[in-house]
Amino acid sequence: MSRIKPNIIITGTPGVGKTSLCEVLVDAIGFQHLSINRVARERDCHDGWDEATKSWIVDEDKLLDAIEDEVQQGGQLIDWHACDVFPERWIDLVIVLRSNSAVLYDRLKARNYAESKLQENMDAEIMEVLLHEARDAFDTEMVIELWSNTPDDMDNNASRIETWLEQWKQQHASPAVPNA
Repeated sequence: MSRIKPNIIITGTPGVGKTSLCEVLVDAIGFQHLSINRVARERDCHDGWDEATKSWIVDEDKLLDAIEDEVQQGGQLIDWHACDVFPERWIDLVIVLRSNSAVLYDRLKARNYAESKLQENMDAEIMEVLLHEARDAFDTEMVIELWSNTPDDMDNNASRIETWLEQWKQQHASPAVPNA
């Protein structure tokens, strides 16, 4: 099945601005925001709540089954802290958002993260865990690292993605059929 719109993963450590960027892009490009945390909760794609991490334990098989039809149609902004669960054939672009340590720490602290969860996420960002995960799971040409420290960064990131989308549309446009 050929899609007329691409699918884009917006990934990164919690607190880097994935959801905020997706919300900007929904308005700018008209894609659907597929928040995996919400999907897992609302479509019962989890094995319960992990009290230690204060998060759902996502059943990846159920998740993929639950979103497959939407993703195959295209036009999805997939918002999650992980990306390697998604089949490469579903995805056209992977955006890995990054933030500097001071900005990320302040954002996570404002969310009242427990110290252990805050430190785990800080370590993941410093060690570039999600960037490496994306580069291991997808063709490197599909993976773009963008910084998300300021509102200007978010605007610039949205503009870059809009530009990428226009190029994708040109590359995937159906050839004109000559008049018979």
